[in-house]
Amino acid sequence: METMHNNPWKILSSEVQYDNKWIRLTEHQVINPNGGQGIYGVVHFKNLAIGVVALDEAQHIYLVGQYRFPLEQFSWEIPEGGGPLGEDALVSAKRELLEEAGLVAHHWTPIVHMHLSNSVSDETGIVYLARDLEQHAAQPEETEQLTVQRIPFEQAYQMVKDHRITDSISIAAIMKIKLMMLEGEI
Repeated sequence: METMHNNPWKILSSEVQYDNKWIRLTEHQVINPNGGQGIYGVVHFKNLAIGVVALDEAQHIYLVGQYRFPLEQFSWEIPEGGGPLGEDALVSAKRELLEEAGLVAHHWTPIVHMHLSNSVSDETGIVYLARDLEQHAAQPEETEQLTVQRIPFEQAYQMVKDHRITDSISIAAIMKIKLMMLEGEI
């Protein structure tokens, strides 16, 4: 398969429209690949998105439920959060798993590397499979009011299939684990 490597976009100017400690929104005046003039807004994320599939010996998965402010609804997800761009992603994953689910894992495998919404943002996500789990006390952040549940993996897979799990990182992670199970890797 042949891929294009040259950038067909021309940036005429750029201006930061909004900036906080998590994101920066930049509006670019551009010439698009077909020669038309326009604007392109890009959201730059200042953290790496981290997800963790905590899978125990009985093939149960841990899900975290919380109200998501932007969606104005409750969401079931794998344990996930953000890690500083300069920090090792695995360090961030271990912290998120302990904070949200109160779990410590002794075996870690990276399973997904993804761009979450590459038409408007540069946000990158990494998902780990965490195995050999130990239960500890959860340590949620001040902004988190979490519900944690341990359910059979197949139930979580069904929740993806029937749209009860809609979070993109969780969907990608659960589908990857299902594929790994079907291919005999788990």
